[in-house]
Amino acid sequence: MTSVFGADGKNIPCTVIEAGPCVVTQLRTVEKDGYAAVQLAYDETTEKHTSKPLQGHFKKAGTTPRKKLVEFPADFSKELALGDVVTVEDILSDEVPFVDIVGTSKGKGFQGVVHRHHFAGVGGKTHGQHNRLRHPGSMGASSWPSRVFPGMRMAGHMGNERVKVFNLKVLKVDPEYNLLVVKGSVPGARGSYVIVEA
Repeated sequence: MTSVFGADGKNIPCTVIEAGPCVVTQLRTVEKDGYAAVQLAYDETTEKHTSKPLQGHFKKAGTTPRKKLVEFPADFSKELALGDVVTVEDILSDEVPFVDIVGTSKGKGFQGVVHRHHFAGVGGKTHGQHNRLRHPGSMGASSWPSRVFPGMRMAGHMGNERVKVFNLKVLKVDPEYNLLVVKGSVPGARGSYVIVEA
């Protein structure tokens, strides 16, 4: 993240996203595939790090291998063709006020209930309590039903899941460097892939 100054002089926290150039590698149609969509590829790589089936897929589109492939459901068959380059200027303009961002959140490993679910812990350190400050406490199960109900908030794996953030304000679109500046934070670590939905 970074920050920019608005017209009113306020410091606005924002995230800079490199949104292109993307190459059209496949056009799906209702007649052939049962649905209409366009497949975009991003971030060039070498043939050494690309599987043989994907190498043929990219050669058919007339482009070099890419790392990331994403499908967007819509009928673009009349507007786009295989091998076309799509930039941030083609998709977004200053007229688009908000976008949705999809990404994979940062993985935080195995976390306890205080960090994962914002539990307060068992209580104070007095009255003989010295080793239960961040424990979950009672789970409500005794001789009946003698089990823990599914979905009980407990310690476990946290993060590293698909997250969608809605209605992030577009502050700036830089067509020269294919940069998109949105207000606030987006899911994922620095340098990770995200999907921008206008």
